[in-house]
Amino acid sequence: MSLGWKDQFADAPDVLKRSHCDRIVVHAGDVSIGGGDFVTMAGPCSVETERQLLETAERVARAGAQVLRGGAFKPRTSPYAFQGLGLEGLKHLARARSATGLAVVTEVMAAADAPLVAEYADILQIGSRSMENYALLEAAAHTGRTILLKRGMVATVADLLRSAQCIASHGNSQIILCERGIRTFETATRNTFDVAAIAVLQSVSRLPVIADPSHAAGRRELVPALARSAIAVGADGMIVEVHPHPDEAWSDGEQSLSLAEFDTLMDALAPWCALRIPETVA
Repeated sequence: MSLGWKDQFADAPDVLKRSHCDRIVVHAGDVSIGGGDFVTMAGPCSVETERQLLETAERVARAGAQVLRGGAFKPRTSPYAFQGLGLEGLKHLARARSATGLAVVTEVMAAADAPLVAEYADILQIGSRSMENYALLEAAAHTGRTILLKRGMVATVADLLRSAQCIASHGNSQIILCERGIRTFETATRNTFDVAAIAVLQSVSRLPVIADPSHAAGRRELVPALARSAIAVGADGMIVEVHPHPDEAWSDGEQSLSLAEFDTLMDALAPWCALRIPETVA
């Protein structure tokens, strides 16, 4: 790897490795991300009802997930689509955490909402549409919560690292990077899963890197293959959409796994996770 190849990342110094084993371990509740174990975050795209969320949370916890995902605020392309339950959804997430012990990750969409979301969530997700919303990044950083930063739909790896640097420059180094696919000319999948980006980020960055095979694939039947590829290339974890009845989901049902499919996925991934050789953490 030439020095010149790394120069494009030089303006994100706080999130770049200083040595081969210079890694940051990120914490969310009792969960550690980047410490060697492959961490699974799972749950519905949208929090719909308390029953739906709790049923999902109990099942994904039983299957081995450590973090519950669920959208209380939803950035939707159509103004007529379901926009999320807001505060009610946050309260459902907190109740599910109390019932299962799972940490909670949910998206924050506006800088003004960051303190409220931080009251209920262990991890604040910055979605792909918000990756370069610098006021939001600053507000999220100041909550002190761990930040899950998703790569923008048309962002380069260098762009993603610059946004991570923005968070770190405000005193918060508890950042997880997420590759969720980028928009290209290809239409066979929802997005183009840039598996090479995971390898690049693991090579140059101090931060944990996870994959989002659900948003990359856009089809539930493709999620297992993309999850395996993420593990093979060195991801520290994944975030997967799971719903008790995907065909009835209020959002992203076509890419959500059923509860039984999630069980099967976790069983199938166990041997792959066992083969991982994570880098030594300083």
